Amino acid sequence: MYKLVIFDWDGTLMDSGARIVSAMQTAARRANLPVPTDDAVKDIIGISLLPAMQILFGKLPAQQQDLLFESYKQEYVEKDKTPTPMFNGAGDLLDRLSGQGTLLAVATGKARRGLNRVWQETNTGHYFQASRCGDEAESKPSSDMLVQLLNELNVEASQAVMIGDTVYDMQMAQNLNMDRIAVSHGVHSVERLAGHAPRAIVDSLAELQRLLCRG
Repeated sequence: MYKLVIFDWDGTLMDSGARIVSAMQTAARRANLPVPTDDAVKDIIGISLLPAMQILFGKLPAQQQDLLFESYKQEYVEKDKTPTPMFNGAGDLLDRLSGQGTLLAVATGKARRGLNRVWQETNTGHYFQASRCGDEAESKPSSDMLVQLLNELNVEASQAVMIGDTVYDMQMAQNLNMDRIAVSHGVHSVERLAGHAPRAIVDSLAELQRLLCRG
């Protein structure tokens, strides 16, 4: 049993990959940039927004970068109607972990405002004792988010596990020699995830619950 379970958000607890892809492609059109493929956008999910855009589009003039940045946020939050449900079993998993006294945290590339918004929409924020967002720490795969969370909660890396759907989640935990468990229902392939030696790769949150919860 772990003292602390740290979750990624997009692609791990929330099925938001399709909206991220759609919003990024629309933002590219609005900024008169080449439209990235679905796979190219999926590959940067998990990284903080600015470095993700630099990977997709290279170094842009400041005005064009600002237009892209604002267009993406507007599309994702206000205009794009692609559903972003919680994955099946997310509520039960959080209930069980919280009920057995496990500390819960989030490490996400989303901005603070975005995480607070989805917490309010899904009524899940109360489960988490701490969180770090893309505008509060170095971007994944840096371990900065995890180090900050461990320090805040006074937990050793050996007492924690990182749960995520991308190689960036796996890498940042691997850098600290922290246990990590990958979920296969997100944006990166099982083959890529397996390359970072997770303790397990699960196909559902129900399977993850069986691994992490007593009884």
